[in-house]
Amino acid sequence: MRVAVLGTGRIGKMHAENIVKHDRTALAAVFDINRESADALAQQFGVTSAASPQEIFAADDVDAILVATATHTHADFIEQSVAAGKPVLCEKPIDLSLERVNACAQKVKGAGVPIQIGFNRRFDPGHKAARDAAHGGEIGALHQVLITSRDPEMPPRSYYETAGGIMRDMTIHDFDLARYMLGESPVEVFATASRLIDPAMMSEIDDHDTVMIIMTCADGKQCHINNSRTATYGYDQRVELMGSTGMLISDNVSPTQVRRYGKKNANASEPYLYFFIERYEAAFAAEIDAFVDAVAAGTEPSPSFEDGRQALILAEAAYRSLAEKRAVRVEEIA
Repeated sequence: MRVAVLGTGRIGKMHAENIVKHDRTALAAVFDINRESADALAQQFGVTSAASPQEIFAADDVDAILVATATHTHADFIEQSVAAGKPVLCEKPIDLSLERVNACAQKVKGAGVPIQIGFNRRFDPGHKAARDAAHGGEIGALHQVLITSRDPEMPPRSYYETAGGIMRDMTIHDFDLARYMLGESPVEVFATASRLIDPAMMSEIDDHDTVMIIMTCADGKQCHINNSRTATYGYDQRVELMGSTGMLISDNVSPTQVRRYGKKNANASEPYLYFFIERYEAAFAAEIDAFVDAVAAGTEPSPSFEDGRQALILAEAAYRSLAEKRAVRVEEIA
């Protein structure tokens, strides 16, 4: 499968490298509004640096599209990929506006062109193994899902100014992971958020850096999500599944599993892998594999477009909960 990459920033470069490494894909072309960045990546891999996205959509030697551009372009590029009949793997979120996502859904409905959304954490080996074990009955009836996701440090202000808010940008991954782990969508959301790390900047841009969310399913299953923009000890990524007969934990990852013991400490380990590209390296590779499998089999990819829409619905419910200081029924949003 000949795949073109739109967007050659940090995550676009990583995707391009994974496409080159994959035994069933080839990098066909790249595009970025920053021509210097696109040209450098194209030269590295000996492919075309397209002058425009439209050149890629019209190219006969491009079979599929990977979208890793700025969020506000995602829905447009999904629509253009579908119109060109090219399967598309698009980074999250589909858009920051639920109205725009719903309009996009109507435009691509029934086209039969595969659309996969880049919620890569579903493909993390630990997360997937824990989920499969839980749904296989290993811990009896699933009662609770606890998701911890904390960044190692604050991104620059320029990032926040276009990210759309922590729950549409950061927690969106956890909303999807919650649905994946629970096996269904919650029906009620309660959120609380604070400005504890950088109160001045967070107040100026009307965002938050510290979040907790409680979600409940129709049958009473619960999910707790906690986010922080700064964890001094590294990129903290954990999932705990509690059931009627046991518990499963998908834990953090360190460069090695060595533990050190001495007079000053016990069970000391190396810092966690620094950030998302390192921590989820295997997941990003498996994500490409799943996309290729779905396209080859003619099946709907997972996570699907609808999975992306549902995650944003949960984010909007969380923001309404935060504003109105109450638990919000998801049906109020959807």
